[in-house]
Amino acid sequence: MSSTISLESEITNLLKVHGSLSVAFITRFLNEMGLDCTRQKVERTLRKMVEQKKVEAFYTNGNKRKHYRLR
Repeated sequence: MSSTISLESEITNLLKVHGSLSVAFITRFLNEMGLDCTRQKVERTLRKMVEQKKVEAFYTNGNKRKHYRLR
């Protein structure tokens, strides 16, 4: 449970610094910081955060990639 909470806080910090990001960039930045996580784990955590209304998902520039930003 605490790993999920720390992952949420790290994602929140990344979104504060960089603004909106896609799952690929969030995963890349987390791995560069030393957190061992997969894209699927990041997507699962982001879905929970969207349900909790901490983060919002949107599409940009007509591509089909979801981007996430803080509410």
